[in-house]
Amino acid sequence: MEAILQLSKIDFSSVILSVFMILFGLKAVLSILEWGTRLLGLETRWGKKQREEYELLLRTSQSLAALQEKHETDMERSDLRDEEISHDIKKLTRLFVDKEIDDIRWEINNFAIRVAEGKPCNKDSYQHCIKIYEKYERILKENKLENGEVEISMELIQKSYMDKLKNGF
Repeated sequence: MEAILQLSKIDFSSVILSVFMILFGLKAVLSILEWGTRLLGLETRWGKKQREEYELLLRTSQSLAALQEKHETDMERSDLRDEEISHDIKKLTRLFVDKEIDDIRWEINNFAIRVAEGKPCNKDSYQHCIKIYEKYERILKENKLENGEVEISMELIQKSYMDKLKNGF
């Protein structure tokens, strides 16, 4: 029981103050030791670990900067390549449309020559030619082009078709 009575007489404020003083003293001693090791060029485990972490951070930062630079370069190349591809697609589309128009003109003009020469042509040939002409007009309209090369041929074909319809095939 005496031990408990002695514990109740202890001044806890002085105990807490003493603990803080001891901790403060340890911190001061550790700071002096750290300063001394740095002054002498010695390396502690803690110092080595800090240095390695710092070097790792630097390497990571440099790698990240290099990756970002490479990404920007790749994006520029990609944009240029996209522009080239877009230009090539437009060029191919234009070539395809021109080829389609030329083929249709050729077909209509050849049929008009056959009709003008009086060669036999059936009803399906006339209807096919008229449908091809409608397609030709649609392609010209979609591409904002003008007709003028097959109008005379189509007038001849349509006149002949009407005559054949009236007189019978």
